[in-house]
Order: sequence, then C-alpha cells, then structure tokens
Amino acid sequence: MVVVTVLCGALAMLGACGPNAEEKKVAADQRAAGFTPPSVTSRVDFGGMMDRRFRTLDRNGDDVIDAEEMPSQDSRLKELDRNRDGQVTASEFSEGMLARFDRMDLNRDGTVTSEERETFRRNPLAGQTTSNSAPRLP
Repeated sequence: MVVVTVLCGALAMLGACGPNAEEKKVAADQRAAGFTPPSVTSRVDFGGMMDRRFRTLDRNGDDVIDAEEMPSQDSRLKELDRNRDGQVTASEFSEGMLARFDRMDLNRDGTVTSEERETFRRNPLAGQTTSNSAPRLP
C-alpha cells in the first residue's frame, strides 16, 4: 500500500512538471519567430510551408490568428490583417506571405535562393516591381 501511495505521489509530481499554457504560448511564438526556410524554395513549397506555419500559429484551430495567438515580436503578421478586424484569416496570411515571396524572388524564376532572401532582408525595397519588370514565370 505504501508503494502504491509513493508511486501515485511521484506520478502526480511528474505531471505538474509539464509546461503551462503561458509556457506553451511562448514556445510556439519562439518557433514561429525562428522560422527559417530552406536555402532554395519554390513558390509552391513556400505556400505549403506558410500553410503549416499558419496552422501552428492558429493554436485553437478556428482558422484565424487572433491577438492571443499573434507572436508579440512579429509585427509583420499584424500587417497581413487587411480588413483591420484584429484577426488574420488563412487567406489574408496566404496572400500576404505569397506576395512577400514574390518580392523576394528578384529574378522572377519562381524560386527564392538564400542570396535573394538575404538581399531582401537587408533591403526590402529590392523586390518591388516596376512597369518594366520581367513577367512572372508560371
């Protein structure tokens, strides 16, 4: 009987050692902020990665990222909220992130290399198109 009591107490203490809700939110925010795509990424692959990223950020599964789910250090996500309702829908997220991909794709070949990504990081205006820009490849 004493052994059973000791084992139950040990199991209860182990259960209390897990992360609480706030710690889980901080960990999810850190994963989202530290997201780094592979060195060469196609537009299709990037779209899939962004869909997975959206699903990770949408912790309650309601197909929107609200203020509670928004990583505090990532103000770029707030910019994706086109209708300014305080939530980022899956379509707002996807459209915004694919537009970002298109701006990073400096040579318009449908892929983004590490070099293009680094150039864009240093100078976000580098990917802005003009009327004389090369057309996007399918």
